[in-house]
Amino acid sequence: MSSPRRPSNWAVLFAYVLPYFAYVLLLSVPESLAPKPVAYALATVASAAALAYGWRWYLPLRGPGSPAVSVLVGVAAGVLGTALWVWIKAPFYEAGGEAWAPASFWGRSIASSTVVGVFEELLFRGFVLLGAVQWDQARRAGSRDPLGDALHEHSVRDLPPGSWTPAAVAISTVAFAAGHAPGEWPAAAAYGLLMAGLWIVRKDLLSCVVAHNVTNLTLALWVRHTGQWDLW
Repeated sequence: MSSPRRPSNWAVLFAYVLPYFAYVLLLSVPESLAPKPVAYALATVASAAALAYGWRWYLPLRGPGSPAVSVLVGVAAGVLGTALWVWIKAPFYEAGGEAWAPASFWGRSIASSTVVGVFEELLFRGFVLLGAVQWDQARRAGSRDPLGDALHEHSVRDLPPGSWTPAAVAISTVAFAAGHAPGEWPAAAAYGLLMAGLWIVRKDLLSCVVAHNVTNLTLALWVRHTGQWDLW
């Protein structure tokens, strides 16, 4: 007896994008309606709830390798990612910037080092990258509608961990960078490539999630310590 077919990429798209857009939309509320600490608290809770809602449809975080090794590699890559971000982004911004109030700083720091790494890696290194792999495979196989095939005829869960193509890495990196301010695009692109490399080498999303959250936390602590608020 054959196993039931997994839901198509189109069927689970909403579950992947919901946490991301819940977070972004709540942080877009004017401060007159929701001060920053309140907005970050609401965005964190809403995106966590959205993650819980979609968890059954997501790619597994664990891969074939040791989770402990993935966590250690993720921590190291996260610190490297912070250094990379500061080095690449610094030329595009003036030193200094207005300091964040403590409540706003910690609200953003907690959000970015918990839920953000989870939903962004599931979306960009999970759904987008692997969906782009399936689009690329359909395109090279001569499909007349490779995007439609990738969305409606395939599931990203069907691909083995660590799957990639150069085109898929490029697409996921551009999509990730597009979610940042223009002055952050070079740094975000470099960081996206670093996360794609983790996915390819470790063959899991766990290392990517750990790295992303570590980067967000260490970057927050760096700008608070150095006063380079424009880097945040």
